[in-house]
Amino acid sequence: MERREFAELVVVLVAVGLVFKPVMLRSISQRSLVATPPPSSKGSPSTSLLTVPIEIAGDWGHMIPRSADLVVERMRRACLDDVPLVSDRQPARLRVDEHTSGSPAIWLHPGDSDLAWIIVDIGERDWSKLAYQFGHELGHVLANSWQADAKPAPPCQWLEEAMVEAFSLYGLGRLAKAWKQNPPFAGDNAFGDAIAGYRENIIKAYAALADSQGLTRDAAVWFTDHRSEIEIPGLNPFAQAMSLTILAEYEQAPECIEAVGALNRWSDRTAVPVIQYFELWKESCTELRASPQLPNRLSELLAIPTR
Repeated sequence: MERREFAELVVVLVAVGLVFKPVMLRSISQRSLVATPPPSSKGSPSTSLLTVPIEIAGDWGHMIPRSADLVVERMRRACLDDVPLVSDRQPARLRVDEHTSGSPAIWLHPGDSDLAWIIVDIGERDWSKLAYQFGHELGHVLANSWQADAKPAPPCQWLEEAMVEAFSLYGLGRLAKAWKQNPPFAGDNAFGDAIAGYRENIIKAYAALADSQGLTRDAAVWFTDHRSEIEIPGLNPFAQAMSLTILAEYEQAPECIEAVGALNRWSDRTAVPVIQYFELWKESCTELRASPQLPNRLSELLAIPTR
């Protein structure tokens, strides 16, 4: 891709909030609101990522925190309903902290060891962006990347980014449908179409990337030819393109999402070579009695030889 084309795409993606990085602990607003947890999903423990309380904190301007709370709760359900939550490292609390500048992120803070701390940066009542940013960061929490030692590292961080980005897009699709049927705000059914349109714009941008990179032709060749560019940490253009391949897996077999909860349960996390990463991931699935369907499928697509 030419430098100018890439720069134009970055402008589009930044506009919808596609910048993610871990940040260090800072103070937050004293104002907070604790959400009422939803009923537990089938197969999940009584206290899980789906059921733990959510604190709404930070600077929401003229927005009513209770409104943000409703959107976040709906997105959590859209992402996690019917997903077996297998991890033994789930937080006891979630905090969603609105900042007026900066990038969406997980705060890798040293205190409150049971708290997963999510930062978002949205415009006034921009509920589509809130759901999208929250969904991506919730994906990192699902992938056990919320504690203080969860610093991202090459060469495999790109793959986690692709998986959690697909997770957010998966949740947005379900949220759009649920919003049209039963909106959190009375008479707001039509906003479900706006959520669907927001999601579709992201997917179109990623599809253009996948096509220009050659991913749609052969994923294994794509990985071999671009590996030095792919294995750069963060939601880079190759991770963005790969997220659509993973999204297709989620939509075809939603049960495979449970394997995301088996990620990063080893000391070196994403800092291991890709072959070892998949082997450790599959071993972790076995330990947690989670389906290895997702790591098996992705290693097959990328032609990663594993045991």
